[in-house]
Amino acid sequence: MSICSEWDKINPAEYEGIWVYLEVEDGALSEGGLQMLGVARNLAHKKETYVGGVLIGRDVSQLAREAIYYGADKVFVADDKRFEEYYAALYAEALASLAKEYKPEVILVSGTMRGREFTPYVANILRTGITADCTSFEVDQAAKDVLGVRPTFGAYLIAHIRTLNRRPAIFTARPNVFPTPEKNLAREGEIIHTQPKVADVCGVKIINRTRFSRGTVPIEKAKILVSGGKGLGSKEGFTLLQEFARAIGGEVSGSRKAVDAGWINHDKQVGQSGKTVRSDIYFAVGISGAVQHLYGIREARCVVAVNQDPDAPIFNNCDYGLVGDYTEVIPALIKAVKKLQKQSNPENKNA
Repeated sequence: MSICSEWDKINPAEYEGIWVYLEVEDGALSEGGLQMLGVARNLAHKKETYVGGVLIGRDVSQLAREAIYYGADKVFVADDKRFEEYYAALYAEALASLAKEYKPEVILVSGTMRGREFTPYVANILRTGITADCTSFEVDQAAKDVLGVRPTFGAYLIAHIRTLNRRPAIFTARPNVFPTPEKNLAREGEIIHTQPKVADVCGVKIINRTRFSRGTVPIEKAKILVSGGKGLGSKEGFTLLQEFARAIGGEVSGSRKAVDAGWINHDKQVGQSGKTVRSDIYFAVGISGAVQHLYGIREARCVVAVNQDPDAPIFNNCDYGLVGDYTEVIPALIKAVKKLQKQSNPENKNA
């Protein structure tokens, strides 16, 4: 029997519910998973179905109530010593096992490093597809299918993608693309303790684990960002941006061209192939404003652009624009900030 004929046996009508995989980070539900619960609530309302949260790990049962407060109607908990350590294949097998048993129509996963790693394993086990990096979701009113909407071809086109003849449909979205729903302590839901079927032997074993301190706030959580691009001209330009960021209490990030040039680390990259940010203020310094970069800053509340080229596309996509050489503009801003700080706190001579 061919694989295709085996796939044809799926009856989409047997599947219901919008599930969200809830990643646990440092003993708490990750922000990305909570954001996906908000997406799931909206889809569930349109499809008149329930929202299910999935918790996999060791000592995670206490987080089930929290998931309900943020929008889950049912929480499927796989709390077992087998899941004390995260392994992509193991967690995927657990999630796929639960999906086979309870048959959700859709599974949503936040596109964190972990989500990006293990979700393809889930799709492979379930013989279904993934629509990755969605920027919005729709429900086809005729077919009642969930559609994942995402940019493609360098963000110049928008694709509406559905999964035909297979369930569950799997979608991912990067953290911060969607807002975190409000916590409602009055919400009630059902907690279902499960025992997913997984292999007793995992092909990977962790020998040693070392935790590295970030030392700075992750750019996706920063309130103020000072971002540099190719227009800085060299890596030394980021030294000036660091000084400015320290003066205003912000963090430094960069465009893909700055990352490709080796001027800043990839975990600081903003854009379609980097991270989506939701900062209150975003300074784009020496960044032309390519559509791929704009994709990553569309949730920023205020964008301030500094660029020598008055025709740079960034000026059509910012709230405030400064045309000039950043080596003159940024020092002037630093001087002005320090002057204001000194006026507001005259006793601090070092301000």
